[in-house]
Amino acid sequence: MDSDSRNVTWQRSSLTRRDRSQRFGHPSYVLWFTGLPGSGKTTLAFAMEKELHGRGIASYVLDGDNVRHGLGRDLGFSEADRKENIRRVGEVSKLFVDAGLVVLAAFVSPNEADRGMVREMLAPGEFIEIYVKCPLAECERRDPKGLYKKARGGQISNFTGIGAGYDAPVRPELILDTENRPAAESVADLIRYLEERNYLASC
Repeated sequence: MDSDSRNVTWQRSSLTRRDRSQRFGHPSYVLWFTGLPGSGKTTLAFAMEKELHGRGIASYVLDGDNVRHGLGRDLGFSEADRKENIRRVGEVSKLFVDAGLVVLAAFVSPNEADRGMVREMLAPGEFIEIYVKCPLAECERRDPKGLYKKARGGQISNFTGIGAGYDAPVRPELILDTENRPAAESVADLIRYLEERNYLASC
């Protein structure tokens, strides 16, 4: 079967993006949480999802581990596979945004160029990069999944922060320092950011 994308045609719905946004009553966009393993990305994404749900905003979390159980189950952790994983997530996020949802994507996404690739898939203002900032030492101290210990013991190769690098965002829309702050404070900061820029306003 020929999978060349040049031989397929995008089929357009009679509903527009604006139709869907008006139905939900709010804009749609991607909140992209990036940071070292253990920095708190997933915790913040799910806490934010709950906050948005309470405000009547339709949202969905795309978590790195969850995605690798299905969409990315055929991918490893080589540089090429990581790039492909982020590309797939970007394409799914774009579809969710078109459907009128707020996407909360929690991925280490260590490569600045890969995050830029996803940004380019979306319209200006639809990709909000959130740098979940936490020092490597603190992330390793937390080690919620025991992965840093395995990486230090040679059981995991190319682990971000140990065997592979992490490109800290150059110009993120928001920085949330999670070293000594509870998740609730970071969620409040993010809500404030969105409110000030009318991302939570009715369409």
